[in-house]
Amino acid sequence: MKTTVLPVTPPGQAPQWQGDSALTEPLRVSGSAPHAQGRVPAGAPGEAPYSPGSGPHTPGGGPQSSGSIQHSPGGVPQSPGSGPHAPGGGPHGPGGGVPAPGGAAHPFGHASGGAAHMPGGASADAVHAPGHAPGTAAHMPGGAPHDAAYAPGHAPDSTAYGQVSGAHVPGGASHAPGGAVHGTGAHDHGRPSDAGWETNAADRATEVFQATDSAHPSSAEKSGAGRQRWENARRSRPRPGPADSGSWWRRPAIRRAGIAAGALIAVGGLGYAVDAVLSSGDVPRGVVVAGIDIGGMDVAEADAKLHTSLDGRAGQQLPLQIGDVRAELTPSAAGLAIDWEGTWDRVGGQPLNPFARLVSFFGTREVPVASTVDDAALDRQLTALRVHDRPTVEGTIQFQNGKPVAVPPVPGRVLDTPAARNELIDNWIEGGTLELPVVPAPLTVRPESVERALHEIAEPAVRGDVVFAGKDGDARLTPEQITTVLSFAPDGQGGLAANYDLNAAAAILAPQLAKSEVEPKDASFAVSGGAPRVVPAVVGEKINWPKTLEQLSTLLAASQQRSAPAVYEKVEPKLTTEAAQGLGIVEQMGSFTTSGFSGPSGVNIRTVAQKVNGAVIQPGETFSLNDFTGPRGTAEGYVESGIIDHGRPSTAVGGGISQFATTLYNAAYFAGLEDAGHTEHSYYISRYPAAREATVFDGAIDLKFRNNTQSGVYIETFATASDITVRLWGTKTVDVESITGDKTKPTEPTTVTLPKGKDCIASEGAPGFTISDTRVIKDRKTGREVSRATRTVKYDPIPVVKCE
Repeated sequence: MKTTVLPVTPPGQAPQWQGDSALTEPLRVSGSAPHAQGRVPAGAPGEAPYSPGSGPHTPGGGPQSSGSIQHSPGGVPQSPGSGPHAPGGGPHGPGGGVPAPGGAAHPFGHASGGAAHMPGGASADAVHAPGHAPGTAAHMPGGAPHDAAYAPGHAPDSTAYGQVSGAHVPGGASHAPGGAVHGTGAHDHGRPSDAGWETNAADRATEVFQATDSAHPSSAEKSGAGRQRWENARRSRPRPGPADSGSWWRRPAIRRAGIAAGALIAVGGLGYAVDAVLSSGDVPRGVVVAGIDIGGMDVAEADAKLHTSLDGRAGQQLPLQIGDVRAELTPSAAGLAIDWEGTWDRVGGQPLNPFARLVSFFGTREVPVASTVDDAALDRQLTALRVHDRPTVEGTIQFQNGKPVAVPPVPGRVLDTPAARNELIDNWIEGGTLELPVVPAPLTVRPESVERALHEIAEPAVRGDVVFAGKDGDARLTPEQITTVLSFAPDGQGGLAANYDLNAAAAILAPQLAKSEVEPKDASFAVSGGAPRVVPAVVGEKINWPKTLEQLSTLLAASQQRSAPAVYEKVEPKLTTEAAQGLGIVEQMGSFTTSGFSGPSGVNIRTVAQKVNGAVIQPGETFSLNDFTGPRGTAEGYVESGIIDHGRPSTAVGGGISQFATTLYNAAYFAGLEDAGHTEHSYYISRYPAAREATVFDGAIDLKFRNNTQSGVYIETFATASDITVRLWGTKTVDVESITGDKTKPTEPTTVTLPKGKDCIASEGAPGFTISDTRVIKDRKTGREVSRATRTVKYDPIPVVKCE
């Protein structure tokens, strides 16, 4: 609302108009009483439209159509439904206007604190007259507030409201006979023409003052200056613009859109309520579980349908695709089963969201089955599936016909175990072939590293011979031999590392320089003239091949100088001459001889005797026949000969060695050495002393005795075609006596009949019995008995074997 500031004019003087205020509508004076007829168009800028149904003013104040504003005969506008002004509208007294009965107060009345109303018109420019009391307002019922003009001295809160353009006329002069001044122009709800706005502005202002002058002749003399200021204000007043138009929500289009939206919301709400009632207790529409449509079904029926379709799937074979490999898995064996409660939790209830309900009519919602998982069982199955992994074949260097060739890597793939685990848990119930995710297998060697190893290591390595110079000659590695020594492997940092097989290189080079080496030899003993003597040890000189081959990588990378000297080192014997001389091996301690063998048994006996001959047992050391001789097979020179197998004669490689074991046992027995473990035969053999014999079997039955003296023990063996003798040399400190008991508890043999053939060896059999042997040990110097030990042996009868 625009404001015009008016000067304070003393009573009885003409108003001094100033500011930018101008009447918004033309004012016309008709008859003896000036009458305001305002043309206030609907929607005109700055004006409030009439409400629908308002009719035009009737000139002269006749009654109007229903809803219109009536004027009294004098032309004063009335409120709708009010009575007309009294004819002529008597003049207002100074300082305040009193409306005729039933009429509206004319705006030219100036009672302090009073309000001037102009019924039936749109709000228009209002001007407070000078001298009004603060808070005095002019109201025009039915109209929107419009521009207000504050007179100097008025309170800022004073406002003017009205339906028809009007103004407080300063000075408070009485109205001219015939009625109050009204703005001209009929209320026809039409927009004033531009020409009317432009051409009648001056006339309106002039007519107002003319009306004022005729009504208040006492102030006419002072009105000249006021008219000039009014003209100045009229010229500076801007034309109302769109900003002064009515509120946007009152526009018809907006109202129609609001009504349509309200109707749509009402219909939607009703549909939502109906659908909520009808679908209560059902599965939400569009729900599909593991390919089974249960949307809109009764919950109990849907549950039964799911159980019928899905219960058996845990026990069925589930096809798997792992890369290009097909496999199978049984979900139940992998610890997978349906979690029914969890599945229904995922299905959920009817949606409360209206949009979700609407969408459910047009689509489906896949609900995954929830599963229970036995983690340990599933992990075992996933581990078993790793057998289908295909590791990456790393790039490397290979030698083909003596030439190095770069081999590019072949990418592999491995099972992505965490992702495969999730895939199985989430989708096993679907039943179709399940593709388990794989990831590329790690590639540890970069392709460029292969090329670098080829050009920087492999190709120079086979450029020529590598030579190691020895004392009596040279040893060479040819390019072909180098390819068997050199290989490549990932270095863990993306490259290839060269590996040199030093054992293979030494195996090629050592024979070439063997004649330049001296093997170390332990000191030994020889018996001559009935007494042992020390055979001096030999200090060896051998090539230290590990140290020599430390230069190999440098030599292989060299382009010209590809030779180096072999590194020789002295090698001390295990038993030096001095150590042998200090063992106290000076005399015979014990001896024993057995005989009665021939043929293959003799071969084996002589072979093992030769192996044991010269053995030296240090003080406190335990001798083991099996450990000392090692394997006794054909590679070691042993042959097949007779043995006793489960009481029956049979044959085996190494048969007959038990006779050597018995001979060695008795020599140690009479030398007074400690028995560390032996086993008698299960059947008595007549060429052995009863209860004082031993058998051996490669890797199972052994003969052991311990050197419990302060001196070393030297074993001497010699054999003929039919007998074997073992002598033990050292320092004799005891005498040993053997006391053999009588045979007791005889048992008769059984008869066994076998099919004729090479596996059947006839035997007459022999009775079994029990016998004991007592060893008495006495001190050699004093004769005092040191120990007495008895050993009892039970021999099984030898069965009678018949071959039929």
